[in-house]
Amino acid sequence: MRKELTEVEIKQIKEEIKFRQEETTPKCIAEVQRTRALGDLSENDEYRSAKRELNRNYSRIRYLKAMLDGAVIITDESDEFTIGLFDRVTYFDEEEEEEVTITLVTPLRNDVLKGNISKDSPLGKALMGRKEGDRVQIRVNEQYSYFVKIISLEKGMDSESFGAIH
Repeated sequence: MRKELTEVEIKQIKEEIKFRQEETTPKCIAEVQRTRALGDLSENDEYRSAKRELNRNYSRIRYLKAMLDGAVIITDESDEFTIGLFDRVTYFDEEEEEEVTITLVTPLRNDVLKGNISKDSPLGKALMGRKEGDRVQIRVNEQYSYFVKIISLEKGMDSESFGAIH
C-alpha cells in the first residue's frame, strides 16, 4: 500500500526528524553517559531507563523516515460543492437520530474524539465526493450499515491545526 501524505504532513515529519536528531538524541546520549557513570550497570535502573528512552527516540526516527520513503503527495481536488479532504461536514445520522459534525482528514490525523475522521474509514469513504442533500449509506461491514443525510458542507484546507501526526 502506498503512503499518502499531504505537503503539511511531510513538513511536520521532516521537522520532527530534525528535532529528534538535533535536540532529543544528544540529550538522550548525555543522560545515558551520566547514568552509566553512576556505577554497577546490572543494578542501575536509571541507566536502563535512559537507554530505553534513547532506543525509543531512534525507533521513532526510523519510523518517520520509513513514512517518507516512497510517500505520495495527495491534495484535495474536490470542487466547492463536493465533499473532499479537510472539509467540515454536518450530517443527520438516521439511526441515532442526531446531527453530527466531522472533518475529513488523512489517516495520520484521525482523532475521533476531536471529530477528525479518516477519509479511509467507512464513513469517510462514503462521504467523499458527495454533496449537500445526499442520503448516503455507510457500510461498516457485511452485516451492518446505516444511512446519513448530508446537511451542510464547509470547505476546508490542509493545516497544521489538525494536530500532530501519529
